[in-house]
Amino acid sequence: MIAVTGATGNIGKTLVELLAEAGEEVVAVSRRPQPAGLAAGVRWGQADIGSTTGLRPALEGARALFLLLGGELNSRGENPATLLDMASDAGVERIVLVSSQVSTTRPEALSHARLREFEAAVRASGHDFTILRPGGFASNTFAWAETVRTKRTIFAPFGDVALPVIDPADIAAVAAAALREDGHAGHAYELTGPEPISPRRQAAVIAEALGEEVTFVELSREDAHARMAQFMPEQVVTGTLDVLGVPLPAEQKTSPDVEAVLHRPASPFGAWVARNLPSFR
Repeated sequence: MIAVTGATGNIGKTLVELLAEAGEEVVAVSRRPQPAGLAAGVRWGQADIGSTTGLRPALEGARALFLLLGGELNSRGENPATLLDMASDAGVERIVLVSSQVSTTRPEALSHARLREFEAAVRASGHDFTILRPGGFASNTFAWAETVRTKRTIFAPFGDVALPVIDPADIAAVAAAALREDGHAGHAYELTGPEPISPRRQAAVIAEALGEEVTFVELSREDAHARMAQFMPEQVVTGTLDVLGVPLPAEQKTSPDVEAVLHRPASPFGAWVARNLPSFR
């Protein structure tokens, strides 16, 4: 059995579907109530990975664990080693952890300290492990959906700074391979899209898909900070804006790891937009 945490998110939902389609026994774990349309044969476990006690029943009998931190768990929570010890007791032998590219490109960044703690704990756990380090997500543009629908306008900072954003479905596909196949233990995969793309160009791709004009309005860093601070911790806002506005060369470089694992190129931003176009109509 494979346990998937964050099972209702952009990565986890797709991962559950991929594993179920491959005939794996899956327990989908999330803090949210069970969603409609769960794939046949998938068991639901409502639990919070921030609570080792509450998570234990969902992991009982699982041989592999997909570990995805979300929300406040990226900044606080139980000692990672406590969670991993519990997973061991439940029978877990293989762990796939979603970390971040920033964990290596900016090793002192406070915004990603918790992920670095989890990376270290996974490495020290004695399990087979694979670490996934994606860059920016194509799905972050869901933040533009409301103003695209209502005003055909996108507001974003750093309009011409290009980063190789990745389709979360590619992250899920790499995770499925690492969970099911041998040969990935001990690897840390850096996951990016096939080419750098700027926010202004992303807006143009959305406009092309809609067949309508979409205006791009470039925000100042200060305005972007004020908007993001409404729902993100201060250190996360600062760290995110640093990457978006002044990326390091390593953060603008495309990685071959998606293609190496999946034996196909990483999906372009336009493919993500095509699948999710209803959100912008």
